[in-house]
Amino acid sequence: MAKATETVLEIDLRALEHNYLYLKGRLPPETQFLGVVKAFAYGSDSVTIAKKLEALGTDYLAVAYVREGVVLRDAGIRTPILVLHPLPVSFDEMIERCLEPSLYCPKILKKFLEAAKSQAQTAYPVHLKFNTGLNRLGFADKDMDYLAEQLNGRKELKVASILSHLAASEDFNERAFTRNQIKAFEKISLEIHKKLRARPFRHLLNTSGIINYPEAQYDMVRSGIGLYGFGNDAKIDKQLRPVVTLKTVISQIHSIAPGESIGYNRAFVTQSPRVTATLPIGHADGIGRQYGNGKTFVTIQGKKATIIGNVCMDMIMVDITDIDCQEGDEVIVFGGNHTADGFAKNASTISYELLTGISQRVKRIILNE
Repeated sequence: MAKATETVLEIDLRALEHNYLYLKGRLPPETQFLGVVKAFAYGSDSVTIAKKLEALGTDYLAVAYVREGVVLRDAGIRTPILVLHPLPVSFDEMIERCLEPSLYCPKILKKFLEAAKSQAQTAYPVHLKFNTGLNRLGFADKDMDYLAEQLNGRKELKVASILSHLAASEDFNERAFTRNQIKAFEKISLEIHKKLRARPFRHLLNTSGIINYPEAQYDMVRSGIGLYGFGNDAKIDKQLRPVVTLKTVISQIHSIAPGESIGYNRAFVTQSPRVTATLPIGHADGIGRQYGNGKTFVTIQGKKATIIGNVCMDMIMVDITDIDCQEGDEVIVFGGNHTADGFAKNASTISYELLTGISQRVKRIILNE
């Protein structure tokens, strides 16, 4: 593996395969697997990840918005793609690209039915999302009769699945709440079977749900963050492999005298002689200002180098006083033993936010392709 000579995000497809097989291994053979590749596949590369998951045999892929699905179709992806948050403005394009909508309220159902009619569709697959406690998107119990009225006898649409989303599947303090969500979903399933006189397949669980509530794996599960190496549990994290590593290099080294300041707003003032390194990565690359001023660190020559001062748009400064290094040396921002999860927690945020925030201007390098 070549040393970085610029800021790069390495994407390890062997790690992705390991995570996929680990998660699949926790499912009954008949349970389908959906790989979530929204937000550039959690900040990596959606096309590369989707192609690998398709080669591994995933049953479904999921994106947040239609534009993300279009990119995958244009890249040759043929696996069914669920659009989790479709908007009416994109319905015609969605149908043209054979993308499957998650319908979540009466207005969206009505608009999509109109689009399907206008394009003379027959049995177009749709997915009905129900709100069981997250209170974000989803039909309510009171919508059952409306759904039956709108869907029974319609030739344009076919309900492929029903789904919901757990609010706190990783939080053991919320087990009672989660179990109530599962019970609510099972009740909805029975009602749907009666009202629609059909048995669409069911899916409820995210990554943490797969691990913590195997009794609710049903017909399919959905995994996002787990595919990329994080299980929201220290024990599970040990079984997974982070897919991405963010690297950069040292641009310049400075010797700073006591009493001098470093960076914007003089946020850091030295109390003793220090040596700093300036790195070509900043908040425009996804390393937000919350990571500055001693909150976290990067790794140089296997040693911690704390970020000091305010994070700049294109640069950060780190303390290398006790590290033997030179300009041009490689820097691990996160990856390996210093994971994205650890980097994020040091600044009181989560790996999801850090990973999905990595700018598209950062060069992607694919490993083990």
